[in-house]
Amino acid sequence: MSTLIALVAIAIYVIFYFTYGKKIRDNVLQSGKAPEAPSKRLNDGVDYVPTSKYVLFGHHFASIAGAGPITGPAMAVAWGWLPGLLWIWFGNIFLGAIHDYLSLVASVRYDGRSMQFVAQDVIGKKAGKTFSWFILFLCVLVVAAFGDIVAGQFAADGRVFFSFVFFCVAAVIAGYFMYKSKLGLGKGTIIGLVLIIAAFWLGDMFPVKWGKDIYFLIIFVYIVLASTLPVNLLLQPRDYLSSYFLYFGLLVGSIAAIFSFKALDAIPAFTSFSAKLIGPAGNLQPSPFWPTVPLIIACGALSGFHSLVSAGTSSKQLKTETDGLFVGYGAMLVEGFLATLVVISIAGFGGLALGDKLMTTPALGRFVNSFAKMVSTQIPFLSMSFMQLFSAVWVSTFALTTLDTTNRLGRYIMQEMAEPLKEKSPGVYNIFHNKWVASLLIAFIGLFLARSGGYTVIWPAFSGANQLLASVVMLTVAVWVNEKLKAKFVIATVLPALLLWVTVVAALIWYEIVIIPVFFIDMAKTTNVITGVVVGLINLFMLYLSFVMLFGFRKKWAERKATAKA
Repeated sequence: MSTLIALVAIAIYVIFYFTYGKKIRDNVLQSGKAPEAPSKRLNDGVDYVPTSKYVLFGHHFASIAGAGPITGPAMAVAWGWLPGLLWIWFGNIFLGAIHDYLSLVASVRYDGRSMQFVAQDVIGKKAGKTFSWFILFLCVLVVAAFGDIVAGQFAADGRVFFSFVFFCVAAVIAGYFMYKSKLGLGKGTIIGLVLIIAAFWLGDMFPVKWGKDIYFLIIFVYIVLASTLPVNLLLQPRDYLSSYFLYFGLLVGSIAAIFSFKALDAIPAFTSFSAKLIGPAGNLQPSPFWPTVPLIIACGALSGFHSLVSAGTSSKQLKTETDGLFVGYGAMLVEGFLATLVVISIAGFGGLALGDKLMTTPALGRFVNSFAKMVSTQIPFLSMSFMQLFSAVWVSTFALTTLDTTNRLGRYIMQEMAEPLKEKSPGVYNIFHNKWVASLLIAFIGLFLARSGGYTVIWPAFSGANQLLASVVMLTVAVWVNEKLKAKFVIATVLPALLLWVTVVAALIWYEIVIIPVFFIDMAKTTNVITGVVVGLINLFMLYLSFVMLFGFRKKWAERKATAKA
């Protein structure tokens, strides 16, 4: 069964890349006729940097992946391995890949500006302003959620922290040889890969065991520096080398899955339509597969955060618009395959106690152990111990990449939002437009929330905000395609946008009615009822935003239709 699922997934993604993806590129976007990319026209050596599509693919994938395509599928096995797998495939091809690709190209057409700028232009000023605050809030939640994940990973295995530290040093050294010396990309990459092997060895040799508070402080300093330094000093070479974690993990994972011929019998194919999933720890609630699945499986199937990366850092580095298919569409398909391997490893080699005790086993720990077991049993020279270290560093590296990229994106958003103050209040403008101040604020607020221990509250809030963002981005790019491109096959954007909007709004309404009251009760017994109030208000705000965007979408669509008739 593992063999069949892996081969079917590979076939699906390859076929859709060369058919559906290319049709979007040539017929909808007509990228072959596009003007010169902003990375060349606005090249500043800091944010706008023309980049090889292979290097940019590594940065883009490492930024969008994080721990998401692992955490979501590992949690979703509560419904059984089949429902989650079907959502990963369907959502990835018809929603996630289109969402990522079109948000990337739309940003390129707007000189690398953010999606809220695009929304303001094609839907209206009110939508743009609301969008800005929403994205800023989401960036804070991403830093909070993934900051807690990374600090927990570092604290759980003393080898992981120094492996990552040595890996960052390796990235800076490799970046120098790739960009500043005559060795170039090829030889610089070889040097980087040798240094990565050394980083694993040194991390294994020098394990440390510190508390999470120390790691929170280290993460704070790191993401502020990484999000303000020139992109090709640390961020770009680190993300590029991180892609080799992906290639190695996908290679050995694919070999193990294909040649194991393992039945997926560690968990049932289907357990229940309403499995116990969402809720504060120890107080899980029955969660219907629809509409709550996009709140559980985001990255790997669909994630609104990806649009922030596409329209934040990646659009400023894309050398030509035609490279967008490989970077935007292709990276999302690869992420879908990664999520597929997570399901295979857990269903075939992991297993868990279903029911009320589901969430007592951390999702990331479940993946680390099951993936290590799957690979080590099929490839004997890769030991269980090494694969556990590799898997843990892999997760931490991608999560940290998401953190520093998010902090950089939060800085962009804050600087854009400060623009109206330039004439009215120059002093306030200078403060919030300063890249160090903007980076410090996002990092501090996000990690403060992470350290507060409200992870069970933060993660659902992040998931809801994340997928609502995906729905409003899909609405935005649908209007953009219809309004600006006047392209054929516009149904490829409109239908997924409406389907996603209905699903996410239904999920948030369910969450508000069913789950929020549980938070009130739980928080009243444990820490503070204020956290429950905050989550409830967040959800109400997101629902309001979704209707603002829908009405704007409907108005623009009607105007376009009336113009066409005239």
